[in-house]
Amino acid sequence: MFRTRAVFRQLKPLADRVLVKRAPKETQLASGLYLPTDSTKDPNEGEVVAVGPGQVDVTGNLHATTLAPGDKVLLPEYGGTKITLGEDEVFMFRESDILGKFD
Repeated sequence: MFRTRAVFRQLKPLADRVLVKRAPKETQLASGLYLPTDSTKDPNEGEVVAVGPGQVDVTGNLHATTLAPGDKVLLPEYGGTKITLGEDEVFMFRESDILGKFD
C-alpha cells in the first residue's frame, strides 16, 4: 500500500479536479450470503486521494476546492474518468460533479 500512496502523490490534479478511490464492492449481504463480484454494482462512495488547487475565474481570482484528501464523498452513478495507477483504479471528477461529503 505504501507504493500505491507514492504513485498517488505523483499525480496532482489540476484546477478543480478531484482524484477519488471508490469504496470496495460489497460482496456479503447482511444475512451472511456472498454475492459474485460481477453481479454487484459499483458503490457510490469513495475517498478523496488528491485535489487540485481550485478554479480560476475570469477576473483571475482562485476559488479553492472545499474537499481535502481523506474526505469520504458521495459520487454520481455515472461519470468521472477512470485512471489506472499501478494496480489501483481511481477516478477523476470535477469538484462540482461530486454530490456530497460525509461527516
